Amino acid sequence: MPAIFPMRVLVVGGGPGGLYAALLLKRRTPSAHVEVLERNRPDDTFGWGVVLSDQTVANLRTADPTSADAIARALHHWDDIAVHIRGRTVRSGGHGFSGIGRKALLSILQQRCAAKGVLLRFQAEAPAELEAAVAKDGWDLVIAADGINSRIRERYASSYRPDVDLRRCRFTWLGTPRTFDAFTFDFQETPFGWFQAHAYQFDTGMSTFIVETPQEVWEKAGLHEMDSAASISFCERLFAERLGGAPLLSNAAHLRGSAQWIRFPRIACAEWVHWLEGPRGRVPVVLLGDAAHTAHFTIGSGSKLALEDAIALDQCLADEREDLARALARYQAERSVEVLRLQNAARNSTEWFEHVDRYAALPPEQLAYSLLTRSQRISHENLRQRDADYVASYERWFAERAARDAGREVGAATMPPLLTPYRVRGITLHNRVVVSPMAQYSAHEDGAPSDWHLVHLGARATGGAGLVMTEMTCPSADARITPWCPGMWSEQHRDAWARIVTFVHRHSPARIGMQLGHAGAKGSTRKMWEGVDQPLPDGNWPLVAPSETEYLQGVSQRARAMTIADMARVKDDFVRATRLAADAGFDWLELHCAHGYLLSAFLSPLTNQRTDEFGGAAEGRARFPLEVFSAMRAAWPADRPMSVRISAHDWHPGGNTGDDAVVIARAFRDAGADLIDVSAGQVVKDEQPVFGRMWQTPLADRVRQEAGVATIAVGAITDADQANGIIASGRADLVAVGRPHLTNPAWLLTEAAKLGYPGTAPLWPPQYRAAKSQLDRLMDRERATMMAVAPAPPRGELT
Repeated sequence: MPAIFPMRVLVVGGGPGGLYAALLLKRRTPSAHVEVLERNRPDDTFGWGVVLSDQTVANLRTADPTSADAIARALHHWDDIAVHIRGRTVRSGGHGFSGIGRKALLSILQQRCAAKGVLLRFQAEAPAELEAAVAKDGWDLVIAADGINSRIRERYASSYRPDVDLRRCRFTWLGTPRTFDAFTFDFQETPFGWFQAHAYQFDTGMSTFIVETPQEVWEKAGLHEMDSAASISFCERLFAERLGGAPLLSNAAHLRGSAQWIRFPRIACAEWVHWLEGPRGRVPVVLLGDAAHTAHFTIGSGSKLALEDAIALDQCLADEREDLARALARYQAERSVEVLRLQNAARNSTEWFEHVDRYAALPPEQLAYSLLTRSQRISHENLRQRDADYVASYERWFAERAARDAGREVGAATMPPLLTPYRVRGITLHNRVVVSPMAQYSAHEDGAPSDWHLVHLGARATGGAGLVMTEMTCPSADARITPWCPGMWSEQHRDAWARIVTFVHRHSPARIGMQLGHAGAKGSTRKMWEGVDQPLPDGNWPLVAPSETEYLQGVSQRARAMTIADMARVKDDFVRATRLAADAGFDWLELHCAHGYLLSAFLSPLTNQRTDEFGGAAEGRARFPLEVFSAMRAAWPADRPMSVRISAHDWHPGGNTGDDAVVIARAFRDAGADLIDVSAGQVVKDEQPVFGRMWQTPLADRVRQEAGVATIAVGAITDADQANGIIASGRADLVAVGRPHLTNPAWLLTEAAKLGYPGTAPLWPPQYRAAKSQLDRLMDRERATMMAVAPAPPRGELT
């Protein structure tokens, strides 16, 4: 590729991102010809205020101090977030926002561009034939900053490959002379459903006021039939208390077609560069800002992202001066990572506001906490760093509520949410941490647990967890995954398990639960480390499934479809195992209906093609698992809890989704399940899951709020900070921690020491208490070191 500079640059779109890109390129290379085409007038705008984080303001100062100084003088800064619902207000501080009027920002950037020699052409459309314009005018680089409805992105869609997801809510972007001393969320319930306002001040006398509601609520309220004036009057009446008599204002006159209420499109492009042929070789058309990507306004402004795109593009062009293609590839690689991170957070945030009705039943204290942590980017400890008094107050409220629910005395000291007690039926867990069921493949071949299980489960029980779960234990020999999986079908098994239960009860305050499951079509395989899901080299046993199938096509043994007689036998096996588990002294019982094992396979349309009463619609597919559960519940002591593990999403077209998970969870709740252990996937091998931190927690959250049943969250929960946030927000009632417990059996005790919480002494076995003070001192030193060198917590993001 030829060298980049000097060059002729055409910027299509004169919003903040396009102007800033033009400014930085011209500032770095004064000899370059940089031209901006903007279809609107200089003072037209489609929003009111722009929110900038403290970090973005710092980045602007580094990139161009002159414009940054002007922007800083126009910024209105505030620290607090205020949440209003049902006549209550919850307030927290330390969030660090800055707002600026969009007109003011555009004016500053226009003036700065003009001063540096950028040619600004307003009321100028982009060339209809960009190829001809490139050939005629000799452009070396075209920057498409033409916004969320980018015509350039649409014209070259085959290259950019945009993915557009039109979200559920309608919103209208208004202004008001009413000023606010905090970023304000106001929730109002109507006969039609919930509306919410997002309001923030951006200069001394004006605030942005966004009103949002789901599409169906918007239609029920008749807003789709109202003109602009009528819809504004509706919002003024609805939010009269918050507005305090101030009017709401619209700048919709500038909007073509006067589209007052819009739905937000989440946009992600697979490629950000399209190449045209120019007189001096190939010419790139590179996307910037909303043309390339969008992130919902509930986590920050699109202008903020566009400005950061412009900074990155300028830097990449400067660093790779000899190779334009390499510079643009680096720009896309760097920015796409940040965009993906923000869009993942935005997905969680967007869904929270799309389903306010899920959370409206929470106490105002918990709803506000859930809102603050909705994206999973702002954690419990982040909030503590922002506003320690708020978090201490919330922890005290949560601990008092948990103690009352558990029938315990309310202590004077606060404690982290994950260390609060949890009572269900006649069992009280001393904290919210569960050691996940984890296959060990270490049982005797007759199905009896071995000394390995005594050590494995005993160590985790003495490590502080509230509940320790066995791995999936099978009710018959042919129900096992491998010959080395444990069973519960004989008195010998009962007695071997009773030895482990006795150890846990005698040497720890933990409770111990048994998970029962049938492998179905995933049975008769090797140990995981010898070939996961691979069939045994010899000695295989016949497999059964809802429908004839192979888990691994062409590899696995073919399972036959179950007969009614098979189903009766399997149900009887589960009931027998249930009675044996009760006799062995287990405190808790869980039925495994997840991960493609037998009962999970009945629930999923991907693996259940039966045409009788046990197939078809969700009700039929759930019939046999519910029959098994109901029979087990009847055999299990009434004062001991039962949970059900489900795959809440199959991650495959045509499979179960979150909608189905809510239906399934309700059915088990109605049958007597106390909690739903919300996992996902592993139903079919060619699944496409979306991994990430706490990646299954949103599913647990949805099941808990919509199905009205307590949940256990599981999946990439690795530290106490994450666990505290999940429990405190009401996304789940318990957290199941797996692999971190393999690394450290005393995971909870270690995490509590990291947080500096002193109240874990009763969880330590007396034989190990000599180590507690040493660990506490070590963690005190580590915290002090981290506080000295760590950056301040992220501020100025709406997450």
